[in-house]
Amino acid sequence: MARALYGAWLRYPRLSMAVRGGIAAGLAWLVGIYVPHPLGDFPYYAPLGAVIATTSTLVRSVQDSVRVTVAVLLGALIARLADWLLPVGPFSIALVVAVALLCSSWRVFRETGSWVATSALFVLILGNADALSFVGSFAGLVAIGALVGIGVNFLLPPLHLTPAENALDGLSTLLAHEAEDLADVLDETGDVPVEDWEDRRAALQPVLERTRESVRQSREAARVNPRVRRYRRWTRGQDVRARELETVAASVDVVVTLLVDTGEPVRLPESLCGPLARSLRSLAEVLRADAWSEDRDRLVDELQGQVRGFRDRLLELESPPGEGLVAGSVAVALRRASDAFTRVRPDDVDEEVVRTDPR
Repeated sequence: MARALYGAWLRYPRLSMAVRGGIAAGLAWLVGIYVPHPLGDFPYYAPLGAVIATTSTLVRSVQDSVRVTVAVLLGALIARLADWLLPVGPFSIALVVAVALLCSSWRVFRETGSWVATSALFVLILGNADALSFVGSFAGLVAIGALVGIGVNFLLPPLHLTPAENALDGLSTLLAHEAEDLADVLDETGDVPVEDWEDRRAALQPVLERTRESVRQSREAARVNPRVRRYRRWTRGQDVRARELETVAASVDVVVTLLVDTGEPVRLPESLCGPLARSLRSLAEVLRADAWSEDRDRLVDELQGQVRGFRDRLLELESPPGEGLVAGSVAVALRRASDAFTRVRPDDVDEEVVRTDPR
């Protein structure tokens, strides 16, 4: 039972985030109740800060908490200035919101900029009776709640290893599909249809961006994280895979560009289409292989052999200048893709992590 719960904790980061957020919000409420007057009059603002701090990594929770506190104080200042100059009404609300939204776009706030407008509206509409007390309570309790959330994050620090692993697997599978489909086209006709592959190339970009973001979050979660020592080899393995797949994605894109982005379709000599198709299928096999297994080394050796075979066959031919240039550039791109796969496998990971890994 305990192992199943631990496995779910690793597989589903949203579950662990919900647990941390719930614990932090409850603790922040308790702290808010016992805070002296006037802060203790508004304990329900403390859970807001706790939720902010527990929905991100340990490092970012500290950064976001500071940004939110500054945003709340800036929004309160905008509201108080407007209240001194104008009576509360449609015009003052419109003015406050407009100024707050302009300030929220400052780069220093990043994703927390919306709190400038939220704070301004709260203070303008709800804080008229005792403005200074309300502003201090609102900003102070949000900050206190954020500190509670940071503490919970420190005790139960999040790791984003599974989402990053899933994103890497998805990108690897997509690249394998592209390599196999391109090999099928070369085997069947030797011509690559332009429209279909332009759509494929466009669809690859958002997958690449999501993978980069997932790996970036995994790296950020590992900073100042006491749990990362146990999973250090897993995090390093993800860095290895990310570099591999970035290079392979660029190389596959070059191959497609060379065969598609021309004034007229490129038709390689039949004697080159077969070796090229075999190289692409071998690349797909490496991409589909378990990155954590020893068997991938054999597949990488086969891939490099296929790429050498394509290059050697190219050197034996007397191709027209245009086709020869395209085929030579394809050979270079394939060589880069095959060389991208390092011999350092991400397989030195704790046995328990392997057992609970969703794959």
